[in-house]
Amino acid sequence: MKVMGFAGWSGSGKTTLVEQVIGVLSARGLAVSLVKHAHHSFDIDHAGKDSWRHRQAGCGEVLVSSAQRWSLTRELRGAPEATLDELLAHLAPCDIVLVEGFKRAPIPKIEVHRAVVTAPLLHPDDPHIIAIATDTTLATSLPRLDINDPAQVADFIVAYLGH
Repeated sequence: MKVMGFAGWSGSGKTTLVEQVIGVLSARGLAVSLVKHAHHSFDIDHAGKDSWRHRQAGCGEVLVSSAQRWSLTRELRGAPEATLDELLAHLAPCDIVLVEGFKRAPIPKIEVHRAVVTAPLLHPDDPHIIAIATDTTLATSLPRLDINDPAQVADFIVAYLGH
């Protein structure tokens, strides 16, 4: 699988840009998957639902299936957080996997930066950042992508990954 990450500080617009790039790539006929890192506890299940009750009763994994989708929830119960490589191994084959978060992962990444976010750039401290999607002029030798042009970002990804 070909992997491209998106990294940046909270409020930089990562999720919005990733969502738009997924739309562009999918419209071009590419099979796209996503791995997103959450910095907090999250739950896709809801209190009182059967699957939630089964997890609360002690299940390590609960798989819910319907005619439209299936979802597997694994409780870590104190085990270490999964690595990006471990998570990627769970995905079905696809053309491109986009990764949101995982700032320190050794994968090619596009840094997402908005002028209103005053935190310092992750680049040049991260050698895996290969381009910056931004709404401002930056002093960098990296390719500068327009954060408001998801087609340009998608073009860059396809060219970089050779797809």
